[in-house]
Amino acid sequence: MDTRPLIAILVSPETSASVVYGMFDLFKCAGRDWPMVVEGRAGPELLQPVLVARQAGRVGAANGVAIEAQCSFDDLPAPTAVCVPELMIAPYAPLDGLFVDEAVWLRRCHAAGALVATACSGAMLLGEAGLLDGEDATTHWAFCEVMQRRYPLARVRPQRALVTSGEGQRLVMAGGGSSWMDLALYLIARCVNIEAAMQVAKLNLIDWHHAGQQPFARVSCTRQVEDAAIGRCQTWIADHYAHAAPVAAMAQHSGLAERSFQRRFKLATGMTPLAYVQTLRIEEAKHLLETTEAPIEAVAEQVGYDDAAFFSRLFRRAVSLSPAQYRRRFGGMRASLAAPR
Repeated sequence: MDTRPLIAILVSPETSASVVYGMFDLFKCAGRDWPMVVEGRAGPELLQPVLVARQAGRVGAANGVAIEAQCSFDDLPAPTAVCVPELMIAPYAPLDGLFVDEAVWLRRCHAAGALVATACSGAMLLGEAGLLDGEDATTHWAFCEVMQRRYPLARVRPQRALVTSGEGQRLVMAGGGSSWMDLALYLIARCVNIEAAMQVAKLNLIDWHHAGQQPFARVSCTRQVEDAAIGRCQTWIADHYAHAAPVAAMAQHSGLAERSFQRRFKLATGMTPLAYVQTLRIEEAKHLLETTEAPIEAVAEQVGYDDAAFFSRLFRRAVSLSPAQYRRRFGGMRASLAAPR
């Protein structure tokens, strides 16, 4: 009898083949490949990954790639863990009726004691399955706002790259796209041991996403609002965020009394006017840090802050990196990507 942990990887028409097969390969690698490299012989595979779908057989997945599901929901014995890869869906796309069978299966697996883990936008299926009520959660930063709106009883943590929650910490969510590798390492450590996970990380040169999602996250400041007066303010501030008194100027531009402006702005955008302006300024600062060599003081001034120290504190609080750290990480990345091949 095979006693290895059984790891079910969900396949659907919305899943990404790269993540499905990437997870599969990392789970197959655990225990097998390290001895092959170090000692010249393959070791025993420590996990049983299996691709699962509504029905066994070929599934036309996202990007037109065919994935062969090895078994159906009904044919699979109780898995130790279920992995939901990212879904190729737009953040605000309707989900009604799209994942009914998957949600029922996830609830059944979780009720039977399985660990349920999701990568990126796959966490939306936990909400569809009713598993997020009262629980901490995360997903790709672009989906955090809609997740909180769609599943209001969840406690969405946009800044975190990995969240565990629920009874026995059996709900595991990884945030942005490439953090599925963090998820796979976490599951290997949890289902086997830390040493096996470390070996897989070393073999595959996986660097854990310590900084979380915050350096990448962009709070949406451009979504359409129904309040025409507030919409005009959004359009105006997009070009005038460096104004010395931006909130007062927006209130004047709106033609509303200050208290009415504050209330309607928060109702329409979900943010206070000041938080909205600060978010715009931070996003512009990110762009300047990535694309220019301007001193931090000059960047601060260009986005509307006379006090560079205050700007740096605000930036760190919003991004979890100092402006200098952000420039080193992402300015260098941009330069490398732009270098001639």
